[in-house]
Parts: sequence; C-alpha cells; structure tokens
Amino acid sequence: MNPLSFVDSPFSGAGFVPVDMRAIFGSEAYLRRCVEVEVALALAEAGLGIIPDAAAKGIAATAETYRFDMDRLIRETDIVGYPILPMVEQLADAAGEAGRHLHWGATTQDIMDTATVLQVRDAIDVIERRLEETIEALWVLAKLHRDTPMAGRTHLQHALPITFGYKAAVWLSALQRHRERIDQMKPRILVVEFSGASGTLASLDDKGLQVQAAVATELGLGVPTITWHSCRDGLAEAVQILALITGSLAKIAVDVSIMMTTEIGEVAEPFVRHRGASSTMPQKRNPISCELIIAAAKMVRQHAGLMLDAMAHDFERATGPWHLEWAAVPESFALTAGALAQASFMLTGLEVHPDRMRENLAASRGLIVAEAVMMALAPITGRQTAHDLVYVGCRKAADTGKSLFEVLATVKDVATPLGLERLEELTDPKNYLGVAGKMVDRVLADRLTAARP
Repeated sequence: MNPLSFVDSPFSGAGFVPVDMRAIFGSEAYLRRCVEVEVALALAEAGLGIIPDAAAKGIAATAETYRFDMDRLIRETDIVGYPILPMVEQLADAAGEAGRHLHWGATTQDIMDTATVLQVRDAIDVIERRLEETIEALWVLAKLHRDTPMAGRTHLQHALPITFGYKAAVWLSALQRHRERIDQMKPRILVVEFSGASGTLASLDDKGLQVQAAVATELGLGVPTITWHSCRDGLAEAVQILALITGSLAKIAVDVSIMMTTEIGEVAEPFVRHRGASSTMPQKRNPISCELIIAAAKMVRQHAGLMLDAMAHDFERATGPWHLEWAAVPESFALTAGALAQASFMLTGLEVHPDRMRENLAASRGLIVAEAVMMALAPITGRQTAHDLVYVGCRKAADTGKSLFEVLATVKDVATPLGLERLEELTDPKNYLGVAGKMVDRVLADRLTAARP
C-alpha cells in the first residue's frame, strides 16, 4: 500500500516516527504477537490438562516456522472484519491434528487485546529510554546554566530576571513527573486479557481463572481482577500520559523556537548542514525539531481525545469504539517516540548564547527589575507609595530612553532613603534572581535520587 500521510511518507516519516517504534507496531509484528498469545494459551492449557501436551507442542512448533499466506489473510480479514479467525484457520490447518486445540476457549478480542498489550510493553521501554535521554540532556543544561541570567517573560514581554538553568529545570521537572506516571501506570495496563466470549470464561468451566493466570505467566503479564473487554481505561490512560509527555515537549519546543527568532537569538537548534535551510533564503535556519515536536503533540492530543471517546463501549463488546484504538494507540506511541527523539537531539546539542541573553536582559535599561526597587523602598514609604514613585520613574525612563537608575537617582524620595550605591545594585538585573538557583538544585537533586537503584 502507498503511504497515506506524511507520517508514513518515505520523505518525512522518519522525522515523526523512529524505526524502532515502527518495528513494534508494524502489521507483521502485530500478527506475530497474536500468534504468540495463541501459543501461550495452548501451553497454559496443556499445563493444566485442558488440552493434550502434544497439541500444545505441535501448535508451538508450527508457529515457529509457519509463513502465512498474506494475500489470503488480507482478503479474509476484509470479509470477517477481524484478523483472528483467518489467522487461526491458517495456523490450525498447518498444525494438523494439534490445530484442533488452537484458540481453545478464547475469543477474538482476547487475542487482539493481549497482543496490543505486548506491543505496548515494548513501546513503553522505547518511550522510557528516549525520555531518559531527554531528561539527561535537560539535566545537563540546567546544571551548566544554573546561574546564567536571562530575561523572564510573561505575556511575551520582559517580566523579571531568571536564569536559563531555571528555565531548563522547569522543563525538566515535568518530564521527571511523567517518568513517575509511566511507572505508576504499568501495573494497570500490562495485564493479560483472556476472558472468553462474554467475559465470564464459561467455556472453561471452573478452570477459567487458572488458565487466565497461566497465560499471564507465559507472557510475563499481570492478571486483571475482572474482564476489561469493554472497560478501556487502561489503554486510555496510557495515551493520556503520552499526550502529557508530548504536551510538555511542545512547551519546550515553543520556547526554543521563539528564543531562536532573529530578534531574540538566545538559543539555536544544533547545526547540521542544510538542516532547517530554505529553498530560496540562504540565511534561514529554521527550528525543524521544534516544528516536528509541536506537530506530533497536536496529533497525540487528538488521539487522547479519541481514546476518551473510545471508552464508551456498548454492553460487553463494543460496536465501533474499540476500532478507534487501532489507530490511536500505535500512532500515539509512535509519535511520542519521534517527538522524544527530536527533543533529545535538539537539547543535547542546543546552542546557548549567554551573551545574547545578557544583551536582551539589559534591553529595558533596568526596567525589568523595577519590582526590586519598589520592594526595597516599600518598608520605608509603604508599598503603594513605593509603587507609585517607581511607576512614574519607569514611565519617564521609557519616554526618555534613560536607564531606570539614571531616572530614579534624580528622584529625591527614592534616592535619599535608598542611597545611590544601593539603588545601583537594585537596578542591576543579575542581582534579582530570587531563589532560582536553589530551585534548580532541588530539581537536580530529584534527578539524582531517581537515578539511584
């Protein structure tokens, strides 16, 4: 089949989805997982004396070597609506006498859901690895630039001074929380689904729960307390967390892309020849990683909403909502892995320009620390009076192009009680960083604590 979108395009697909995630969620990989579940079921049932041991061995041996007739499988899946019956028919025929015991007591959704969980387990490993790479890159930036002053901005305007290490630590803190969320969700989603037609395991009499537990053991999964055929909060939770991760990455990407603008120029994505180049403007160096991250985050966000919609299953087996997961789950994991890969690349090689940060910080000629003067004056004059005095000084500085110090030095009610030396110190932005450094240290300490076994 020809690629339908840029995500699968041979030209742009690699920027959105890394190869390892394609290998996990590819159609052939999914078929192998379904077969793996069928084999685990046969082995579990043989161990409990439900089917002959020879049948389980025959099924397992056939599964190792059998190559499906894919044209037939595709054609029959289109007719049936699901791939399991066509898959079971081919595998059972190939297994001969042993095939009579294939898919014993199972239903289609048992196999497909459990196969999906196996894919998700591998996908989580990829997400965790790439998340750790991104965390490491941010940790280094936060530590290296703990005391690098820059302008803090609110509503896209200078607010108060911060440090670039503080900004990186804020980014980092979100990803550290996402790592905790992933750990917490694993026991809820990495569970087997084997419950039979209506979820009661009626076809296996009183051995149903034993088989369920044995299948889980074979596959290295947990055992749910009850059937989740029509209760989809587990997979929905996984996609919500992926949306949170990509949302946090998008926040970083938005910040970096704005900081890369010509007028600000405080950071730049790593230089690679022709990366971000324009076909017509030789000077351009576009924030390509940022753009891919932002786009991926928006797509995962849409899938997060889709997964919430997909939770509304009718009765014990859904008429449609389940199918939404077939797109939302693999694409969300794939896009999140791609966004993390872009973030890791970008942040590991991020070019930081402290000189430009200092220039921008000084652009307001001290107005960015007007609060510092006001708070120092407030105990003497009262807060409101201090505010009014400094406010008038700010307006005069803005109108005349003078620095805040130059203006306030001529205001007797400010300069006299504070003194010129103290006033000059207060109007220097690097002296008004609050506890930014200590906050960075706390985030760095959390990273060190989490890294210990």
